[in-house]
Amino acid sequence: MNLSRREQVIGRAFLIALIVVTLLPFVSMLSAALQPRGTVPSGLEWPSDPQWGNFADAFTAANMGALLRSSLLIVAGVVPVSVLIATMAGFGLGQLRVPGARLVFGLFLLGLTLPFEAVVTPLYYQMQDLGLLNTRWAIILPLIGLYMPFAVFWMRAHFTNVPVELSEAARVDGSSTWQLFWRVQVPLARPAIASLTILMFLWTWNQFLLAIVLVDDASKRTMAGALGAFQGQWGTDLVLLCAGSLLILTPTLIVFLIFQRQFIKALIQGSVKG
Repeated sequence: MNLSRREQVIGRAFLIALIVVTLLPFVSMLSAALQPRGTVPSGLEWPSDPQWGNFADAFTAANMGALLRSSLLIVAGVVPVSVLIATMAGFGLGQLRVPGARLVFGLFLLGLTLPFEAVVTPLYYQMQDLGLLNTRWAIILPLIGLYMPFAVFWMRAHFTNVPVELSEAARVDGSSTWQLFWRVQVPLARPAIASLTILMFLWTWNQFLLAIVLVDDASKRTMAGALGAFQGQWGTDLVLLCAGSLLILTPTLIVFLIFQRQFIKALIQGSVKG
């Protein structure tokens, strides 16, 4: 597609403006985090003597070593199970002629309209009845269920776009349904699985609401959920609060930057078309 010079200039100007708007909050937080302790940050003023030690102080004050371990345990409990179940369900709904598949898929679509806030209170009493309050399972188990509608929708969209001839050829060669799934469909679904894994990781790592409602012990929450306790303890120290917030954001930024190619590749291959 040929664009005129005017359209190219407008497009680049729009992209630059979008980049500036996106990065401005992070730059503001960074400049505030580098101010001397006890001061009140003002705007985007860069300190003459940046206090990089504020990040070490925030790491120690928030006990982020324990928070990092807790977040990794929660991610390890949520992401692999969610991706595995969603991949198998998406394969069944998208490739196999399962009776009632349309009805089941409609129920999953209905689940996409359900906000987390609407189920927090029932989840609280359910976790209380199960004796799981104030444990990491109170975060892991609900997240697996709450992520299923989107995850199944995502994987079904991929399997729906896979040519049926591939499955028929595998059947002719004597493949069972299980062999068809693992040896033919899963390798083809790697970009979609990788992008779904990235999304699940980011959502789980940044989970805030369930963490603060269902778990009282900050050391058993996600890092984002522990930010609430950190803010309550150090809310008057804006410098330390900004440093701690940036430390919490850093892992998600690193993961996305590393795997952004897989994420974009899945979108290009039509994994979200249905």
